[in-house]
Amino acid sequence: MSERKRKRESGSQQENANNKGGSESELAARCKQHVTSEARESRYFTCQQSHLQPHLGELFFRQPCVTLAKAFLGKVLVRRLDDGTELRGRVVETEAYLGGEDKASHSAGGKRTGRNTAMFMKPGTIYVYPIYGVYLCMNVSSQGEGAAVLLRSLEPLQGHAVMRRLRASKRRDQARPLKDKELCNGPSKLCQALDVQRRLDRQDMASSWEVWLEDGDSTTEVREMVSAPRIGIRSHGEWAEKPLRFYLRGNACVSVVNKEAERLCES
Repeated sequence: MSERKRKRESGSQQENANNKGGSESELAARCKQHVTSEARESRYFTCQQSHLQPHLGELFFRQPCVTLAKAFLGKVLVRRLDDGTELRGRVVETEAYLGGEDKASHSAGGKRTGRNTAMFMKPGTIYVYPIYGVYLCMNVSSQGEGAAVLLRSLEPLQGHAVMRRLRASKRRDQARPLKDKELCNGPSKLCQALDVQRRLDRQDMASSWEVWLEDGDSTTEVREMVSAPRIGIRSHGEWAEKPLRFYLRGNACVSVVNKEAERLCES
């Protein structure tokens, strides 16, 4: 009797072990799926796996336009290409476009068009538009009706060779080689170097796996921020003079340095 009981107990233990093994496998699969989901949704997601980096989520973008334009400085913009290559650059220059009464904004007076729809979507929506019929610029919507932040310049951090090749494809054959600081020092240059395309328009930067934002390296010193007038909007009266462009002072990748604004910062 006791022998049969021991056999039944032994068989039950083996069955439990098998079930446990299956459960652990299923649990691991579910955990992996959950991790991927969390990486898309969390504001700051950290994981021991190196290929999963912390994305800045919806909470970061849910700020007034000027506040967001300043908050972008020092953050890292990431572009994942179709082949899986990831390009990274630190944001060093932005401009705020407030919508409404801001006459330099595409959404001035609350004007909505097929082109600027992204400016009226939730904060963190990417707005890509053409200029001069050839080049592209990339903005990100913020809080505020029709408000968005223009990404003007990046400091290249990863993928320099790919960025250089992408930039070269848009230049003359005999053009001189670009220095690292020249790869992304302008809104259209930035888009060329990161292969930003029109199809990215209206994507959510908080959840996209083609382009997203990461927190900057906390060990990197953030230089003094300069506030200066925006570039290329002289025809917009008083709005052309408002200090709605922000950049990291002393960074070689800034597109245009404003000495007068820097002197004002010192006083």
